[in-house]
Amino acid sequence: MQALTKDKALMADIALLIVAIIWGGGFIAGKIALFTMTPFYLLSFRFLCSGLLLGIIFFKKMKTIDRKSVISGIILGLSLYIGQTLQTIGLKYTTAGKQAFLLASYTIIVPFISWIIVKKKPDIYSFFAGLLTLIGIGLLSLQGGLSISYGDSLSLMFAVVFAFQIVLIGIYVKNINPIHLTTVQLLIAGTLTLISALIFEPSIKSVTTDAVLSIGYLVIFNTTIAFLVQNIAQKYTSDTHASIIISLESVFGFLLSIVLMKEVVTLRMIVGCILIFTAVIVSKTKNRIFNFKHLFKKIHSPSINE
Repeated sequence: MQALTKDKALMADIALLIVAIIWGGGFIAGKIALFTMTPFYLLSFRFLCSGLLLGIIFFKKMKTIDRKSVISGIILGLSLYIGQTLQTIGLKYTTAGKQAFLLASYTIIVPFISWIIVKKKPDIYSFFAGLLTLIGIGLLSLQGGLSISYGDSLSLMFAVVFAFQIVLIGIYVKNINPIHLTTVQLLIAGTLTLISALIFEPSIKSVTTDAVLSIGYLVIFNTTIAFLVQNIAQKYTSDTHASIIISLESVFGFLLSIVLMKEVVTLRMIVGCILIFTAVIVSKTKNRIFNFKHLFKKIHSPSINE
């Protein structure tokens, strides 16, 4: 049973790593789409298409949805709407690199949110891993001084909302079908963003081919697949650990930018990547490797031959 649990935890980690890779590509796709589309219309296409796609694929399962799943999905959909609105609008007023650093601050916030909501006090390794992650992404992302502009402040607000969302998902997926949860979440977020687009934004006149391809990536991979995989995977891992693995999206976002957009690799970026991957190791191994007190006792304890 214990081996089976460890296998599921490992698979959850791999799944969340895949989500981080997909979301890393989302930084580039979102930036390209925003050249010709407004934020709310982009989000409405993304969420509504993904929600409808899941509803069609899992139509039989959706017929068994209960009231608890609907309410939980609505709550997550509302948080998704608020968070993604802040992120997408913020991306128009700040650089992708600076936003990647600011968004990653949710790795520090998650343990505190989890402590408040579920009374789950974080251990010292979680705090240390979160701190390493924040420093690493800072080295990787920041190209100049950090100033709190309009776009930066929106990105920081997203980090708080996303931290709440990660903790809530960790609670809900324990007793709710992830397919029900994800489908309702996306449909609610899509409906709210569409209403916002109709009220606050001008109608779309033309969309480039690159924008269409970017929206396709965001719908199929960045939302439909990634959100479903995240909601399932979080059933088998902790909120803090999940947040650290997901934060690797910033690393993959920059690596993809280097490959696709020919960005220059610097020593600071390499150090940032090393720190972030070290944070994941610290979060996963905890006292098995980093329990220095235990190691000290083991070194100084007498051996059998003595």
